[in-house]
Amino acid sequence: MSTAEPVEPVEPPEAAEALPAVAPQLRELRRRASLTLEAAARAAGLSPAHLSRLETGQRQPSLPMLLALARTYGTTVSELLGETPADRDAIVRAADMEPTRAGGWTYWQAGAPARGMQALRVHVPHGAQGDIVRVHPGEEWLYVLQGRLRLRLGDTTYTLEPGDSAHFDSLTPHRIAAADHLGTDLLFVHTLLQSPATALCLGGTPHSPTTGDPR
Repeated sequence: MSTAEPVEPVEPPEAAEALPAVAPQLRELRRRASLTLEAAARAAGLSPAHLSRLETGQRQPSLPMLLALARTYGTTVSELLGETPADRDAIVRAADMEPTRAGGWTYWQAGAPARGMQALRVHVPHGAQGDIVRVHPGEEWLYVLQGRLRLRLGDTTYTLEPGDSAHFDSLTPHRIAAADHLGTDLLFVHTLLQSPATALCLGGTPHSPTTGDPR
């Protein structure tokens, strides 16, 4: 009995122009990982024929494909694209962190731009946006530096103390609020997936908010 191959995604006409040519890099990284075309395609959820077209430049990968291939090869999307960021982009000096304010929140960029993840240092004031429940693609990790944080995940609410952390799928309905009147300071890392920080959990107005009863 034959096994059906993964269905190849239909790419929009502009997809071929959205990314630089990555074919040679894809082939080199697969070989470096000692993976056959079939094994790499299976791990990334693609058909061998589609991966072959990507490696020969007949097709250009979408962002979800790049993320899947980066995980398969144990690398970053930047390396898949053949980008070599300058060494200075790897270091963020405290003096260069300019505060940004949105919806009462204050955050500082704590990581390099144009990466698959964004790292931020955040101050959450008491009472700011405490009644908004967010749902969006990606993952989030946070670490409480000072003050107590109230984190709602689905139907459960947690109180995090300094030194506590959380790592969750952003498709889980979630809400972040300061539990103390002086606010809460935390480190916050999320996968961008082409979404700006202010569209996710850090102030601003969410694209598709889901409101729930405050807890």
